Amino acid sequence: MRTTLDTPYADARADALSFALGLPPLDALAVLTVERAGLAVELRLLGASHQVIAGPLSETVACLPGAAEPLPGRASSDVPGWTYEFAATTAALSDTTAFCRAVEAVCARLADRGDALTGNFPGSPHAVTALALERTTLERAVREQTALKTPASEETGFGWRTWHAYPQTREIVMTRSRLVKPT
Repeated sequence: MRTTLDTPYADARADALSFALGLPPLDALAVLTVERAGLAVELRLLGASHQVIAGPLSETVACLPGAAEPLPGRASSDVPGWTYEFAATTAALSDTTAFCRAVEAVCARLADRGDALTGNFPGSPHAVTALALERTTLERAVREQTALKTPASEETGFGWRTWHAYPQTREIVMTRSRLVKPT
């Protein structure tokens, strides 16, 4: 789902992003709820980037006031019944054309997916925050076994990716998260 957001950026640079686990639902500009691994997963676009709520987990990457942690390169945590892993990278593109193409490629890749949410902020078609669910390696293996007609175990996890594009600095922050039930 793609939507145009009626609000300016609350975070204008990649280095303004913070990371928090366990926050309650914040005011969202758009929400997409998708079922995965027996959980309702909310992909939430905020005026200050994103929040994902999946069962016992709340992940927020946004411009947060107060005691929020800076965006880490990696983080992990155990949440009731699940293991959570997070990774983030920032690509700083020196060329505006390359930046625009990269953002357009992400938007095109997610355009027809029912498990993805893309929001455009006013002022630039490349001021974008996007979230998409992805299958874990285990889930892909289960699907491949099913296609081969061999017995498969139950789905035990899933992941999601996000992209935060900043045209004014030509930065794209990319995150990847996984939520897996230990076997």
